[in-house]
Amino acid sequence: MNITNDRFLSAIQIQDKFLSDKRTDTNRTDSEQTSFKDILNKTSEQTAQGSVKFSKHASDRLATRDIVLDDTQIDRLNDGIARAEMKGIKESLMIMDKLAFIVNVPSNTVVTALDSSNSKEQVFTNIDGAVIV
Repeated sequence: MNITNDRFLSAIQIQDKFLSDKRTDTNRTDSEQTSFKDILNKTSEQTAQGSVKFSKHASDRLATRDIVLDDTQIDRLNDGIARAEMKGIKESLMIMDKLAFIVNVPSNTVVTALDSSNSKEQVFTNIDGAVIV
């Protein structure tokens, strides 16, 4: 059996060919070659500029308690979240009209929602600030 060195690649040649940072992938277009860091930054910017979100628990509470929020109320919640964020609040009680919301400020997420008829004890725990919107 005759083995010639020019037909087989060494481990270093394979490493240079497949693991090099300078490699180009001809199957991908320039728009597809986005780094993870770029995607993460874009997602973070969208979240920072984005609208309030509702957790599954909060969505269930809104549905079972027949609470419907209009665009103005959503805007007020977004404004309240921005104000809470400026003050460094992480978990906020947001009071709006006859409604109360517990909001995780860093994630712009309403954790739970209730109206005045459902807040029997009127005690809220695990919050570090309150905003009236």
